[in-house]
Amino acid sequence: MSALAIERDTVSSFLHNSLAAARSLDFPTLLSPIRFSLFLLNLLYIYLQAVIIFFFKPPCPPRNRRIKYRGRVAVIGGGLTGVSSAAHAASHGFDVVLYEKDDRIGGIWAHVNSTSGLQLNSTLYRFHPAVLWSRAFPQRDEILGEIRRIWKEYGLEEHTRLGTSVTSVRHASPDELDNVSEGDLDPLRLGHARWIINGGTDGVFDAVIVTVGTCGEPQWVRFPGMPDIEEIKRRKEESQKQGRGEGRSDEKPQVDRNSDDDHTSESSQEDHKEGEEETFSGIVLHSSELDDAALDGKRVLVIGSGASGVEAVETALARGAQGCVIVARDDKWIIPRNMIVDTLISAQPFGREMPLSFLWEKIVTLWNYRGLEELTPARLGLFEGTPVVNDEFLNHVRVGRCQYIRGDTQGLTHGGVKVAVRGRMSRPGDKGDEREFPADIVVLATGFKKPKVDFLEEEYLFPEGYDRPNLYLQNFATEDWSVLMTNSSYINAIGTVGHFHIGIYTRILLTFLMDKNARPLPKDMKLWVDVLRFVKRGARGGALGFFTYMELTIWLLLFHILRLDRVKWLFFIMQGWGVLPEVEGGGTETLTNKVAHAANGYSDLADGSGSTADSPPISGVGSVNEWVKGE
Repeated sequence: MSALAIERDTVSSFLHNSLAAARSLDFPTLLSPIRFSLFLLNLLYIYLQAVIIFFFKPPCPPRNRRIKYRGRVAVIGGGLTGVSSAAHAASHGFDVVLYEKDDRIGGIWAHVNSTSGLQLNSTLYRFHPAVLWSRAFPQRDEILGEIRRIWKEYGLEEHTRLGTSVTSVRHASPDELDNVSEGDLDPLRLGHARWIINGGTDGVFDAVIVTVGTCGEPQWVRFPGMPDIEEIKRRKEESQKQGRGEGRSDEKPQVDRNSDDDHTSESSQEDHKEGEEETFSGIVLHSSELDDAALDGKRVLVIGSGASGVEAVETALARGAQGCVIVARDDKWIIPRNMIVDTLISAQPFGREMPLSFLWEKIVTLWNYRGLEELTPARLGLFEGTPVVNDEFLNHVRVGRCQYIRGDTQGLTHGGVKVAVRGRMSRPGDKGDEREFPADIVVLATGFKKPKVDFLEEEYLFPEGYDRPNLYLQNFATEDWSVLMTNSSYINAIGTVGHFHIGIYTRILLTFLMDKNARPLPKDMKLWVDVLRFVKRGARGGALGFFTYMELTIWLLLFHILRLDRVKWLFFIMQGWGVLPEVEGGGTETLTNKVAHAANGYSDLADGSGSTADSPPISGVGSVNEWVKGE
């Protein structure tokens, strides 16, 4: 969607609501200064994004001329990080192949509920400079739409292998390569490995970017009393049919404890016989499966208090649940959904608890936990784990719509869940008072499995002490910088996975490929990890187990300052300026052409024509000669 189209929608929505308020004589709404201020802020946000796109969006590769590639890069994972990384590499003249195991791109966003959205303000989720959000907190479909738009705009469709699982990434031997010496393959001599993926169907690659993320398949945790998998699936399908309105309106759902429905499973009735282990008679869902589930009027119990658990509570209550209970094994910090506050918290430069960190904890407690101070973590500092970003959840607890229970789940019963309830100062596993909480639907907010990277040569790339997350700049394999693990190695952080660091890390890799003198030796990369361990010794989770976005920014700045031979690449690495595709027949895009493209293309950004094949998209740092000349 173009900037002008989003602006039209914003103005149209404001006028429509104003007319509706006028017709109903709702003068408080019609004359509300808050509503008008939010309208102006939304317009300002759209214009701000247009400026960012104008100056920082990298050029799309020319589609009607052959490019003289600077190298070949494989990207493994088709989520937002993978698509962004591939788009950046392609825009700077590298041949890219993107591998995605599913039949569609989008990563984790393609597998969550349609009501799932950003926790952070979208200003902090600009995973590519070309992104254009319509609102501060977009939901799943808009996020997927932007991922797909970038994918298509940068011509990645023909470079993507959908439905292709990567099972093998191995370094090529000298015998398999042409015009490459052993020294060129040796990281100890400032060389780097060449990589063959899945047997070499797509040829040899100069570098590999692994963007599998940290969230893979849903993590199902078995508790005593849970139905078997087949029964869980059957009940879920029944619930989804009811949620879509496919069932009879007078039909009682499967999860009703008093239901006399003939479809109640015999196994559930038998399991409830005296002397036998009880089996839960309701519906069990993972937190990623709430779309189409019939939640209206149901008692929902959520196991897990992380971001997905909090979101599950909000979804259930918004869709008419009778009430919610959330079971927290341990407490997590919940910080306000405020861009200024979140930015200031992530601006802490030390990446660990410091003597004055309690001040931020006091501020968050006063801001978010009014009347609920007992729910603040007693044994976890704000800068020791990833916080949940939310404004509504604690208010649901405050007014009684959701009951917050701290304890360990003991198992499911015929009509609910048994929990060993503990006090604030307790630890997971401590003895508690066993209580049963009735439920019609149990939601497992137990997160997602961490994706495996066993397709890599782990023994070679990740020696003992230098495996994930203990990597160079937290993302490069210390044995060979030609393997980059963007957003695939972190554990906990205060920041965002979808921001400018994706492009910066990609351009660092491209710089290493283009400039031998800028490359680090394995010993230098290990030294970086060791120095950080020394500086952050005693930090909970290790030196790289937790970091803030400001800390990451400092790493990237020191990357240039401590190696003056890299300073010449500063504007390319940090802003993406200076390296443009080289077309066959000679020549690259020039600064004059870049300015011409920016001046001539701004109108395309406004009317959306910049996304067509005949009229390349606007970019303030790249031009297309034939378009400017009218060819």
